[in-house]
Order: sequence, then structure tokens, then C-alpha cells
Amino acid sequence: MSLLYDNLGVQNGHLTFCGYDTAALAQQHGTPLMLLDEQRIRNRCRAYLQAMSQYLPEGSHPMYASKALSIKRIYEIMAEEGMGVDVVSRGELYTAVKAGFPMERACFHGNSKTDEDILFAMEHGIGSFVCDGMDELAAVNTLAAGKGIRQKVLLRLAPGIDPHTHEKISTGRIDCKFGTAIETGQAEEFVRSALTMENIDMAGYHCHIGSQIFEAEPFYDAVRLMLQFVALMGEKYGYYPRELDIGGGMGVPYTKADEAIDYGENIRAIGECDQNVCRELNLQPPAIVMEPGRSIVADAGMTLYHVTAIKEIPGFKNYVAVNGGMADNPRYALYNAEYTVLAADRMEDKTDFLCTVAGCCCESGDLLQEDVCLPKMRRGDLLAVLTTGAYNYSMASNYNRIPRPPIVVIGENGPYTAVRRESLDDLLKCDT
Repeated sequence: MSLLYDNLGVQNGHLTFCGYDTAALAQQHGTPLMLLDEQRIRNRCRAYLQAMSQYLPEGSHPMYASKALSIKRIYEIMAEEGMGVDVVSRGELYTAVKAGFPMERACFHGNSKTDEDILFAMEHGIGSFVCDGMDELAAVNTLAAGKGIRQKVLLRLAPGIDPHTHEKISTGRIDCKFGTAIETGQAEEFVRSALTMENIDMAGYHCHIGSQIFEAEPFYDAVRLMLQFVALMGEKYGYYPRELDIGGGMGVPYTKADEAIDYGENIRAIGECDQNVCRELNLQPPAIVMEPGRSIVADAGMTLYHVTAIKEIPGFKNYVAVNGGMADNPRYALYNAEYTVLAADRMEDKTDFLCTVAGCCCESGDLLQEDVCLPKMRRGDLLAVLTTGAYNYSMASNYNRIPRPPIVVIGENGPYTAVRRESLDDLLKCDT
């Protein structure tokens, strides 16, 4: 049987994950249950670190985009593997601090930071800020002056690239809420202002063009446009950046229709493009920073559910309802995200039942996937949804007052709980 990833298998008709029977894990920990493959996460970190060290300019490094999955254990793994991290809120930053992550290796992203956010980050020794626009840059300068420091920043620019991904995860267009546009001339004013600010240490530029990108060409375009801007600012103002952050965005296969990506080969090709453009423009290559998030954790994850009901509507469609849904995975409701769904405890049964997998929330849009072929389901059967390591737990909510599921990690010495299941009492902790 051909499965999507090499950490999956079938034993006695049951789906296995990292060699463990998913039915046994579900019985032990209950469902919904999120699983993570620790070794797969570590291997992906090492692949980025090795390729960036080999193919990109000296000082180049990856920063894990922790919005993909922000829990203490992830920051501990990132620290152990030598990764940097980027955070986008006080909550993510605080989680990293509590995990003991070295904050000099962290940067603070986001397009709407408050003064309280900025001060909180400074007080915890944040390595750098990615400043989204003039208002934030001025605030960082003022608050840094109050603390008597020069704060390292990168300026986030919008290079005007459409990577042809879903519009809700495309972030590099001129009309996007993120960054300051190059094409309009505003980016130049952004640079000029930053160079006059006494408490700003401008390390370089940042861009991020989107997520779930399978083609390499959009990254080449981003590198070329950003380096052309580097050359122009060098000519006009004599400023050349130490770092050029090209963001993240490399895709992950969610179904067999998606192409597998060789991340090391992509990085090699990006490095070749960087060298060629720098040579054309007579530039000293700045260090390249990349921000992988989804590609670090997505395919290391799986969610297990129990089937609660089957509804057949003759001549229309069939529904298979499970004991989870948009509260723990809102991505299908948000942008029709594709997933692979398997009958985890009936892997050898014929898959001839076309159905929609529906969640338990009181919303007609609470669906996990449509047009799925499964065996004829029964109440109590176990379903597995693959590739849920990124943007599932981090986007989970308590809608309908549903407690969030636990995260069980399969580590070197076996399964362990990284995040416990929320209790009903947890739902009331903030109520007065």
C-alpha cells in the first residue's frame, strides 16, 4: 500500500505512525488526538541548516516561523537543533521564553505591534524586530531610546510578487496588508527614514511572498527584486544590508496530487540565483535568512478522530461525522484546504463510500474534507487526517465551548504528552 509519508505504515489492518498503532494510541489518549513525529521535525530542521550552510552566503540561517505551531516543546526542539525562531505576538514570545529559548536568536514579526508588545519584547532581550511600516519603526526607535539601546531591525518590504497560491496566504503583493511597497516608492522612504534614526540598527530587509508554494520561480523573482532594491539603496544612500530575509513559504504535500519538494535542492537553486544576481549587480552577498514554518512541522503531524454518525442522503451526498472539526482544524472552513483522510482502523477494507467528513460544531460549514472515498463507515470507527502539524493546533479555538485536543509526540523513547487535553474546567478559567 502506497502511503503519503515514510513514517506511516499498516499493521494488522491498522494505520501506524512512527511504528505505533494509531488505534492503540487513540484508545490510550482518547480522541480527537494530535500526534507529532519528533524525529521528522528534527530531520527537517537539519536539512535546512545543512543546505543553508552549504549553498548560501556566510551567516545565512533559518528561523522557524512559530505561528505554524507554538508550544513549549517546539521551542525546546528548535533551541536544541540550533534554529532561530520568529514570533508574531506576546503570547508566542512568552511561550518561547518559558521554554528557555535563547531570545537573541528570535525576531518579532507582525504588522500591528502595540507599544506594550514592543517593550515586552525588548525587556526579554529580543534579537530583532521585523518592522512592517513607518509607524512601527518610529515606535521602536522611541522605545529603544527610552531604554538606552540600539535595536536591531529588518524592514519588511512588499516586492509585488503573486506566487499564485490562495489569496488568503499570499503576502507579497503590493496591495497586501504586510510590508511597505517597493513599486510605489514608499519602501525607499522607509529606508531613508530608518537611516536617520539614532536608536535603530538596520540589519537589512525582509520579504515574504506567501505560503504553500511548490514552484521555485517565485523565490527567484523575490531574490532578484530585493537585490535590485539593495543595489539601488546602496547607490543612493550608501547603505548595504548585512541580512536579506526572504521569508518562508515552501509547500508541503497534503495529498498524493501534490508534488514532493526537495528542500535542499530548492535552497541550492536559490543560492545559485543569489550568487548570479549579486555578480550582475556587483554586490557583496548579504547573509540570507529563511523562515520555514509549515515545511518544518506540517507533515510531522496527524489528527485522529472517532466517527460518531453516518448520514446517507440518497441521490445527494453522504456525511461521516466525527468528534472534532473546525474547532481543532478550521483550515477547510477558511480556504478549502485539502487533506488526506484514512480509515485508520480499517486500512485493508475497500474504499468505495464517497462522503463528506463533517465536524461536530453547530455550523453547516464545519467540514474537514469533501469527496473522500472511505470504507462504509460505522459509529466508533477511527479516522486519521494527515499533515496536521501546522496551523491546526495554533488556529484551534473553543468554539461551541469545545476543549482543545492534546498533542502527543512520538519521541526517541516513545510517546509523551507535550500538551494535555483541555478540561471543561479549563474553559471557565477566565470567566469571572
